[in-house]
Amino acid sequence: MSVSKTPNGRFRARLKSGRVNVASKVFDTKREATAWLARERAALVGGVDPRAGKERVRDAVQRWLLIRSTTVAQKTYRADQDVERLTTASVLNLHLSAVSGREVARVFEHLLASGLVESSVVRYRASLSSFFGWCVREKLIATNPVTAVPVPKSSEERTEMNPFTEDELETAYRAWREQNARLADILLILGWTGLRWGEARAMTVGDVMEVPAPGLIVRRSAPEGIATKATKSGRSRRVPIANRVLPIVERLKVGKKPGDLLFTTEAGSRLHRSAVLRTMRWERTGKGRRIHDLRHTAACLWLARGVDVSTVQSWMGHASIATTNLYLHHLGTGADLAGLERLNRAPGATGGPSAGRTGE
Repeated sequence: MSVSKTPNGRFRARLKSGRVNVASKVFDTKREATAWLARERAALVGGVDPRAGKERVRDAVQRWLLIRSTTVAQKTYRADQDVERLTTASVLNLHLSAVSGREVARVFEHLLASGLVESSVVRYRASLSSFFGWCVREKLIATNPVTAVPVPKSSEERTEMNPFTEDELETAYRAWREQNARLADILLILGWTGLRWGEARAMTVGDVMEVPAPGLIVRRSAPEGIATKATKSGRSRRVPIANRVLPIVERLKVGKKPGDLLFTTEAGSRLHRSAVLRTMRWERTGKGRRIHDLRHTAACLWLARGVDVSTVQSWMGHASIATTNLYLHHLGTGADLAGLERLNRAPGATGGPSAGRTGE
């Protein structure tokens, strides 16, 4: 490990592995040269060759996308392609080892300033973090520069969840049955079980449990366009089958073997989102909602019926209770209802100080 002064007054740090010169860099101060050398040696000892970090970000992204094209869902891969499309040219041309949190933050700021909504930047950040995480695993760099850099908060209004109320779900169900009774039954089940679309497509008859209580075991997901894979969380979970939809589930099982798909078209084929939405005339019957809002509907139905938040978290498969609490913010709490009841009481009806002054 050595730092030497150059004829022009700067300091050159040289990193060696045995007798082999691995890397060198010139700095304005000896302190900077020494710090860089210490970091590079630590990385080298940890198995990261600084020479690997000389690869351009653009080239590494293309190699990463080639791998992702066969290892993740089609929807995820489409999001991953934004890494190459949205990352600024100045960052794509950098060496991997030269990308710091500062460059990452500037990319986020640039995307927001150009009009990209915050939720899209958050998705881009997830893909960018996956890319640099892959670089770390491949020993191209020592640390992921995205990890400690959040997306700046946007002041624009966010697209909120738009679940059906129980009455609205029943009204929609009657409208769906006019289009296709079988698909209407399936959509109603989604509104009571909180299954994601991919999870519903992968559900088999053998996943229906009868003891100790009716329920569905969510073990896998079948996103459209790729093979069946694990659930989003990577873990299985159990969701209840309420009495409202239990007879429907039982009908869908009739004549099928345990390994057969539970939710299918009348012809027995696997469901496809675009075909279902077209058949159900979703643009009209969904009242501006997404099909994913059926999952939000289930969570709100459970909470409105008095199921505790931790149980709803388990049924939904949320990793964090904070995600489940979003539904409480949407519904309001018991304290909100009690407060509204007080506001709506007639003057003096509370028994407070004003009650005894009616004759004044």
